Amino acid sequence: MPVFLPQLSQSLSFPALSQALTEPDGLLAMGGDLSPARLLAAYHQGIFPWFCQGDPILWWSPSLRALFKPGQLQFNRSLRKQHRRQGYQFSVNKAFRQVVAGCAAPRNKQTDTWILPQMQHAYYQLHLQGHAHSIEVWHQEQLVGGLYGLCIGQLFCGESMFNRQPGTARLALIALQQQLQCHGAGWIDCQLPNDYLNQLGVHAMARADYMQLLQQLAAEPMPAACWQSQYMQVNDD
Repeated sequence: MPVFLPQLSQSLSFPALSQALTEPDGLLAMGGDLSPARLLAAYHQGIFPWFCQGDPILWWSPSLRALFKPGQLQFNRSLRKQHRRQGYQFSVNKAFRQVVAGCAAPRNKQTDTWILPQMQHAYYQLHLQGHAHSIEVWHQEQLVGGLYGLCIGQLFCGESMFNRQPGTARLALIALQQQLQCHGAGWIDCQLPNDYLNQLGVHAMARADYMQLLQQLAAEPMPAACWQSQYMQVNDD
């Protein structure tokens, strides 16, 4: 059984990752709270929360992590044509709460969400503290796609993304990687592989290798200029 964490405990410690279950893969602990301090402690240890309505808070460290390597995300021909035809604009931290709400909204073939109100509140508090960030995609001043997540040193830990026009979630990922590489390494952690990420060529990394990378990148702070609220240019060459 996963370890139970007391709520609002002064201790922010988690069990050793070796205690994570193999079925379901990566389940490590349950309970605790979503305070900024606990969330930051979790991400620094390669752990993230993921649970549904009616569940306790569940904490995970899967045996395989999905990551995009620096420079891996590129425009293909059709996406480049769409980008130029639509004239999308991109921004950083201009509409964090709107992006989270977009990610939490019902989707085709999926009526419920794991981005519950308490999760939205928790990540907004991290945003106010300068730890959580968003990338926005705009079309004619309307938000049509985006993503959000945490920056742990020079590793961006993605939480979720959405699109209201085809391809805009992928555009947000490309914009994020270009923004990261302007200021640092450019690694993006997407937590768990899925069919969509596999189509984009996501790299599956073993937990031990991921932890080694996390420790390296967490020790290298990202310049504050990376996350200033701003519009950005995205190169589609």
